Amino acid sequence: MGKKVKKEVEPPPKHVFDPLLIESKTAATVVLMLSSPEEEVLAKACYALYKFASKGDENKMTLLGLGAVERLYKLITHENPIVRRNAVMVFGIMASNDDVKKLLRELDVTNSLISQLAPEEDVVIHEFATLCLAHMAVEYTTKVQIFEQGGLEPLIALLSSPDPDVKKNSVECIYLLVQDFQSRAAVRELNVIPPLLELLKSEYSVIQLLALKTLEVISKDRETRIILGENKGLDCLLKILENNEFSDLHVETLAVLGNCLEDVHTLQLIQQAGGLKKLLSFVGVSTVPDIQKNAAKAITKAAYDCENRKILNEEEVEKCLIKLLEIDSDGVKVAASQAISAMCENLASKRAFGLQGIPQLVQLLSSDNEEVKEAAVTALANLTAGSPSNASAVAQAEGIEPLVNTLNAQRDGSIANAATALTNLALQEPFRVNIQSRGIMSALAEPLRSANSQVQSRAAFTVAVFSCDADARTELRNAGGLGPLVELLHSKNKEVRRNACWAVLVCASDELTAVELCRLGALDILEEINLSIVRKNNFSEVALEKLLDNNLSQKYSRMGYLSSSNIITDGFYDCGQIKPGVKFLSLEELSMQELTDHRAIIFINAKPQEDVLAVEEKAQGSSYEQTILSPSISRKGRRQKASSMASPMEEKQELSGQRSSLSKSSTREEGLRKGKGKTEEEKLKVQDEINLENSHWLPPPDFILLDYINDASKTILPLATAREQVVALAQFVADKMGGPIERDKLHDFSWELHISEIAFELKCNIMPIGKVKKGTFYHRALLFKVIADRIGIGCSLVRGEYNRAWNEVKLVEDSPQGITGLLLPPQEHIVDLMFEPGLLMKQGSAEAERYKRI
Repeated sequence: MGKKVKKEVEPPPKHVFDPLLIESKTAATVVLMLSSPEEEVLAKACYALYKFASKGDENKMTLLGLGAVERLYKLITHENPIVRRNAVMVFGIMASNDDVKKLLRELDVTNSLISQLAPEEDVVIHEFATLCLAHMAVEYTTKVQIFEQGGLEPLIALLSSPDPDVKKNSVECIYLLVQDFQSRAAVRELNVIPPLLELLKSEYSVIQLLALKTLEVISKDRETRIILGENKGLDCLLKILENNEFSDLHVETLAVLGNCLEDVHTLQLIQQAGGLKKLLSFVGVSTVPDIQKNAAKAITKAAYDCENRKILNEEEVEKCLIKLLEIDSDGVKVAASQAISAMCENLASKRAFGLQGIPQLVQLLSSDNEEVKEAAVTALANLTAGSPSNASAVAQAEGIEPLVNTLNAQRDGSIANAATALTNLALQEPFRVNIQSRGIMSALAEPLRSANSQVQSRAAFTVAVFSCDADARTELRNAGGLGPLVELLHSKNKEVRRNACWAVLVCASDELTAVELCRLGALDILEEINLSIVRKNNFSEVALEKLLDNNLSQKYSRMGYLSSSNIITDGFYDCGQIKPGVKFLSLEELSMQELTDHRAIIFINAKPQEDVLAVEEKAQGSSYEQTILSPSISRKGRRQKASSMASPMEEKQELSGQRSSLSKSSTREEGLRKGKGKTEEEKLKVQDEINLENSHWLPPPDFILLDYINDASKTILPLATAREQVVALAQFVADKMGGPIERDKLHDFSWELHISEIAFELKCNIMPIGKVKKGTFYHRALLFKVIADRIGIGCSLVRGEYNRAWNEVKLVEDSPQGITGLLLPPQEHIVDLMFEPGLLMKQGSAEAERYKRI
């Protein structure tokens, strides 16, 4: 297509025609000549096409389009050596084109090309056949073909060819083939090491370079490294490093040595010959970043073996690596940091880095390069593991703040290792306090949301470490970190789930956080985990128990049991046994429900909301009933708001404002009256502000219960023995709840009517326990537990069926008659609060079982 192919044809025999110049304006003419039966024409046409193809890729595409490749394929095995040679030359040139290579693979030319590598073939055929194979060996499928068709052996033989081009093409092809592990094993068996080492003496740097690259790949196998040592290859490599004329080969030489250093035996040989010292010295004086980087990588590979670490430590490799941290090259800093991470598994090296390297690593945490930051923080995490002195060195180098900042890094590895380093530092109390003061819990909120399991696991672990402090738990709660922490309980990753359970366990140490965790669904998830043999772990069961222990209302509702260590405090409420899958509502949410005939909710609040409130209520003459009525008033206000399409926030504000203002109405009105000049609108605005200030709903105080506790403290607490106290308290509770009941007249004890009357009076299903004057089993058992907890009597609360509940106490029995000084173990008793108040029934006895059921 507009291209010319010119070739001077050799003189034909006299009887044919005179010599002439073949000239064509299209390549098609010469391609057609490839079908000539004349060997001389074929040879000259092939050579003409070789010259044409050599001029550029466009010409190669032209020949491809004219079908030259298929015609030439038939000629590379031609009987005439000149035709064969010239055809192979064209293939060697054209194979650099991707489209040509694709067609050559389809034609399966590799077998024919390999056959041209025989020793008796012309050196030019060797050159272009190996060139064509080298071009094609870039593709994996061709690598497999060459290997399976036995191409490795002749290629290795040609490494000793007298022609440098043949050597270059052959070693390049071998380099591409050994990328596959099968070929690596095969070349070892074919003894490729000696000829490769011989190529290192070549006067052509490209051949030396390809030989080194091939050695670097095959020396990844231990067997090859042994052969390399046996052939004195290490000495050859070290000589290259010592020769400044070979500076362009130093990077690849170090890569080969890096593989060799992985073996303890090889490293010992290098050390004994003084080669290791030379190597470190060479790295120390070099100013080439790639050399420094490869040297650090070589040390990293070697340091994966504990014996190698000892040898490297003996040669004071730490000084070399610390120096590399100061090089103005991000690649070198990364490689040096990674080497330090590997070397610090050796305790002596860890101490050495702690003395000098930690300040440089801390500085790298502020790098703009995320890879540098990740390598540095990983090194710090490894250096501080189990090393209080290194943790102190990080703190002294002012590394705490940059470590906390790294929790917001872009790379997952940086975040995970920053969390690890901070937990290592937190083992020392002063550092833990310092870290916490820098807002670590807020910084952990985002890593907890990560999609990376390693980050999730480390972040949850860090939460577990730092949540032992109440302020830290508050910070995490305010930062929104509890939600993502609870989500991690769903993780399919065993370590993530375990650490999340651990973190929940620690976070649940205070009631506010425990309640929030329960609201977020932690309780349901933990229950589900504990039902699975595969998913549960050492922390999941304890975390569930801890959550419930700090959320006793929910524990009693779910488990039907409170132990003697579960102390009931103000805010507790009994809403009955909750069904599985039903949401547990807060007391405030329950207060917003309409009056129903459902089981009454009994709450405990023996402490006034504030002393001033009590004083104001007495001053105004407001009755206890007026205070209790506040929920019904609030519901009325809420319904009015709903009818006017008010927002939920407005409803809550009015609800809270009405409840809070009941006891302070006189004071508020007096304040409004004194505000002379104020309009009615301004007065309402002031009132709204007051309501907003009191928007958090609290149950009204139970002064009757407070009196019960005070009376019990005065009359029961002074009694001499625990048994006497239990009996007296049982009688006290029964007296307040309707007195003893005869067993056969229990059905006449109309406690349900009494409870309904209270609910109707309060216009609410929620009532304080002090209002209950006729209580059955579960009312009395709850009151007994509440007072017992306040005055220091240990007892448990157990829920039974059909409104049954009872208390269990442990009491020491008297010594048998005639035996003194015998200390008997405490026995568990059920306390009768209904029929014979104060009667103590041994756990498991027929009498006790009857009390639970009847």
